[in-house]
Amino acid sequence: MWSGRAVARAARKIWYRVMKDRFGAKNQRTWLMRFHTQTAGVSLPAQQPMNNIARVAIQALAAVMGGTQSLHTDAYDEALALPTEEAARIALRTQQIIAYESGITHTVDPLGGSYFLENLTLEMENGTFDYFGKLDAMGGMVKAIERGYPQKEIAEASYQYHRAVEAKEKIIVGVNDFVVEEVSPNILYIDESVARQQEAKLKNLRSRRSNEEVQRRLDALKRAAAQDPRAESSGNISSANTMPYIVDAVRAYATIGEICEALREVYGTYTEVSVT
Repeated sequence: MWSGRAVARAARKIWYRVMKDRFGAKNQRTWLMRFHTQTAGVSLPAQQPMNNIARVAIQALAAVMGGTQSLHTDAYDEALALPTEEAARIALRTQQIIAYESGITHTVDPLGGSYFLENLTLEMENGTFDYFGKLDAMGGMVKAIERGYPQKEIAEASYQYHRAVEAKEKIIVGVNDFVVEEVSPNILYIDESVARQQEAKLKNLRSRRSNEEVQRRLDALKRAAAQDPRAESSGNISSANTMPYIVDAVRAYATIGEICEALREVYGTYTEVSVT
């Protein structure tokens, strides 16, 4: 919980410094970082899933104490399937208990002034700017990705985490310690009728919309994307903002798949750099 709290505090300080000092933003509203938080689904194991209720509550509390503007709490059974109605309700009640019973809303910064927290925040802030320096030296984030640098960092962090779990240097309750014989929980099963319903909705949408207008909007999007120097076929050094064209396509009821396909025709398909 402490690290999550410090991440949020550090992120706001970093955002302020980057927007004001690096990008020279003049509007003070752009100096304020607003963010949404979702509890860590990756940290919710399938073993003894009811324990995840406690995990989600702690993570949600950390997010609120970190000053998040909106919050999604994962359901305890998400490692097994889509959440059941009961699991989704418990996730909602977790937020409501924090909001109405914990008293945390009575102060803006309940942990302000904590030496441990402030020191951890400063360490994260300084460490982040060290990383920014490494990325800048590589020519920016795109160049770093092309070199496989962030992929390698993520892979190394994942390896170290799993090594620690396997060696029991890091205890995951119910996974590598405090293990019990389990009874299979109730999980949500979705039959093929849902897919047929979605197919029918899509067919109905395409029959009601103007497909000619959709195609015009998608062609405009492709032309804008082709001005981006990242496009495979582009020799133009200018860069277009494709977002307005995406919004126009959505307003014409183009589907996400159609929009992605239009961009794929211009940009191609990204192939992950192998990490060695």
